[in-house]
Amino acid sequence: MHLLYVLIFALAVVGCNDKDVEPAVATLDSTTAADYPDVNSWLYDIMDDAYFWYKNLPAKTSLDNSIDPHDYFEKLVYQRTTVDRFSAVTDDIDALQSEFNGVSTMFGISYSLSYIDNGKSNLAAFLNYVVKGSPAETAGLKRGDILMKVNGTQLTSSNYTSLLGGNETVTFTLGEVSGSAVVASSRTVTVTKALVNEDPVLFSTVISKPAYGKTIGYLVYTQFVPGTDADESKYDNELRQVFADFKSKGVNELVLDLRFNPGGYISSAVTLASLIGTGVSGSKIFYKEQWNDKYTAYWQKMQGANALNYPFLDEASNVGSTLSRVFVLTSNGTASASELVINGLKPYMSVIKIGEHTAGKNLFGQLVPDDQKRWKWGAYIMLGQTANANGESDYGTVDGMTPDYQVEDTTVPYLPFGDENETLLRKALDIMGLPAPEGLRLAATKSVDSFRTMLHDDLRTKENRMIRRGDISPIPQ
Repeated sequence: MHLLYVLIFALAVVGCNDKDVEPAVATLDSTTAADYPDVNSWLYDIMDDAYFWYKNLPAKTSLDNSIDPHDYFEKLVYQRTTVDRFSAVTDDIDALQSEFNGVSTMFGISYSLSYIDNGKSNLAAFLNYVVKGSPAETAGLKRGDILMKVNGTQLTSSNYTSLLGGNETVTFTLGEVSGSAVVASSRTVTVTKALVNEDPVLFSTVISKPAYGKTIGYLVYTQFVPGTDADESKYDNELRQVFADFKSKGVNELVLDLRFNPGGYISSAVTLASLIGTGVSGSKIFYKEQWNDKYTAYWQKMQGANALNYPFLDEASNVGSTLSRVFVLTSNGTASASELVINGLKPYMSVIKIGEHTAGKNLFGQLVPDDQKRWKWGAYIMLGQTANANGESDYGTVDGMTPDYQVEDTTVPYLPFGDENETLLRKALDIMGLPAPEGLRLAATKSVDSFRTMLHDDLRTKENRMIRRGDISPIPQ
């Protein structure tokens, strides 16, 4: 009897997260090389069943099942550099699951490394944001700060990996813009990592411009995570509170800042889109899914022809009735569930993208453990792709979604979130017809050349994920 592994999941689903091929998690698995054939056989079987491109797998008999599972898994991935850039294998599924849920041991900084000299040797870390409640915030670090030295040594293109990689405690020397140069200051900050639940609802405000008939809601959202183990809806409810405030204050323009959001749980994408969309309700389609042929047939047999159409929610704090458009601030790190929100809202309202092109991930996946609990190995595999209510899904390439207004975010120091002169927010306000306030960037500024962007703590980049929650159960066929 053939067993088709069917994903049993709640309506909650999880967003995308793209990263390096191998997730940066600790190696805690107790398997040895003698176990590799069993682990690899299991990896092949789950890919042969649920993987979107299972028909393109090499023959199982053609593979060497004695090699390291990381290397074996790469032989299964379909067109790694251009098509499936996101499937991954891990030898510590618990750590990866925690990372999916926004829990990790961190300093709590997101930054971009940029050159600060004409010779393109010296670097500085320019802080994009600081995680709420993190050691970095406790130490007084904030968006716009510039980190020049680590433990007294200047960051350069040749030493940054050793200085920023793996230390539990570091002392940062801060920098400042002086004339046309970035120079070290006398200020130092010592930070020690700690376990943090990252609150993705980073910042919100309302900008009131009655002379222009504008009330603008502004939200910075950094990851699609619904809540914590203790309160599974904590962060989704924070979103609802933000939009309740927007609604009570009569916002008629909305700026959604997803520059630093690589994705997350689809369930939170549904919540956010349902709070924004014009004329949306539980009877309107937010997105559609396409699985491999086996699963498409199964879902439609069990749940009908519309089984893979997913609606919005009925959200009491929806502000769509006072909006005709939404501005979305984007970067190359805007991915997965973020792109799902952008694409899913397009049939219902004008979505104006400002910044850089997005990452280009229209795929959703599932984190799959060994159901027999023989090891800590697990796989995050791509199950299919999403489309909006109009069937549109044309952004799944390395070029992602093209911004309507391309704006480079390279002027430092970065201004605080909500500052009307902050580079990308300023562009949105310009389009709305709102003039810049007087005193535009009176402090010294500098335009820098980026070296590596969207980094977190010790050189990690957040995965671009769109993930379904659930377990895998065998269904007799």
